[in-house]
Amino acid sequence: MLTDSAIAQLRADVLAADYTLDGLTERLGSAAIAALARNTSVAAARALGDATDPQADAIRLWLLQLPVPAQRLANWTSLPALKAAGLVVGDAELRATIELKPHGSDRREGWICSDHTPLDERVPQPRPDFVLGASPASTTLTQLVPPRRYPRVLDLGTGCGIQALHLDAAEIVATDLNPRALELARIGLGLSNVEAELRLGSLYEPVAGERFDLIVTNPPYVLSPPSEAKLVYREGGFSGDGLMRTVVAQAADHLTDDGLLIVLGNWAVTDPEQWEQHLKEWIPDGCDALVLQRELLDPYEYIEIWLTDAGLQGTDEYASRYAEWLDYFVSLRIVGVGMGWIGLAKSKCPAPVVRIEEWPHAVHQPVGQAFSDFFTAIPTTQLTDAELLATSLRLHPGVVQETIGMPGAAHPQHIVLRQQFGFGRAVEAGTALAAIVGACDGDLPLGVLIGAVAGLLDTDTVELAAEVLPQLRRLVADGFVVA
Repeated sequence: MLTDSAIAQLRADVLAADYTLDGLTERLGSAAIAALARNTSVAAARALGDATDPQADAIRLWLLQLPVPAQRLANWTSLPALKAAGLVVGDAELRATIELKPHGSDRREGWICSDHTPLDERVPQPRPDFVLGASPASTTLTQLVPPRRYPRVLDLGTGCGIQALHLDAAEIVATDLNPRALELARIGLGLSNVEAELRLGSLYEPVAGERFDLIVTNPPYVLSPPSEAKLVYREGGFSGDGLMRTVVAQAADHLTDDGLLIVLGNWAVTDPEQWEQHLKEWIPDGCDALVLQRELLDPYEYIEIWLTDAGLQGTDEYASRYAEWLDYFVSLRIVGVGMGWIGLAKSKCPAPVVRIEEWPHAVHQPVGQAFSDFFTAIPTTQLTDAELLATSLRLHPGVVQETIGMPGAAHPQHIVLRQQFGFGRAVEAGTALAAIVGACDGDLPLGVLIGAVAGLLDTDTVELAAEVLPQLRRLVADGFVVA
């Protein structure tokens, strides 16, 4: 497609036009930006009006999928290369065949190169090698990664390269089965001054024998029936949720001792009462894991989402594909599809911890630090009672206490400890536990605090310790208090 020099020319052209995230936001306004996030272009087009300046034309060309008179783009030095690569077509009027969208992260501003986002309720059937842009799933995944500098990262199934754009890493290896995805990722990352080694291949094949400090992936996880018409950005060709299982089960072979796997995806539910057991079977020996099921869809909801995504709603194919999908689910005994997040790390304890739970509640994004804290806390949760009593704990600064009771009452009916960060967990605490947690400032050992509270409440210290230690272990595990 584009040479490195052509990418450099394109970067100069878009910068000269102020076609940047800040420039886009200032020009269109928050309402139009929000409308574009809903795949509606009317507000943005109205904001531009009849303007013919370079920024307005760049927005029309790359974002709104509108034609632009060729004469108004004549000063773009990258235009000959763009036309030669087929990324811009036309003579008197020019149209972009791909989307080049400004995108920002905490680390940098850049651009994402992908196929066009369907606008204004136009949902065309995507080409088999379609390259998805910044989707709600991919942007969510960026917020699941613990914020730190990583020596070496694997962006597994990079797609348009959005994860690499957000990463803080000395070395990034990005893989994909779709050659076209790698090419568009190369353009977007090149424009954004992000260095990444791009490799073609399926799952872990391109990195055989290599290890990474972070593996991040939003794999093609859609559970679809066997078909020749696969969309590679969402369908991996495995039976059921076999692709997701492979990603998780083989991760340990590619993680460093301190490495972390973060996955966004979905899984089959065949028994709603035992869905956790299915996922436990995915976790490699010797690994800790945290799995949060954020949503559970029935087969009909799930199928309708992806048939619409494929542009089949309202077509002659819709009913037959729907029936085929339902038959496929029946054959695999799938009665629901769970959607959520998976974190995995090599355990540093004799007894690995695998925690799988439903968590449909509101969270405080980004939650990457909460994933990291879960794994960091595990050694403390496995201390003996004597060791835990000798440990100094510190209350997380984002924890608040809520009291509930009748107005004027001497004592509250309920005391709730609530996180204003991460997963937003809340637990009810008794008077003694709340007092102990409130006194955790990292200075005094837990045993001393329990003794002091026992004295204030005129209760036996040993009995109070026996009561609160299991509760404190769970508070450590949930990130309310840290060692």
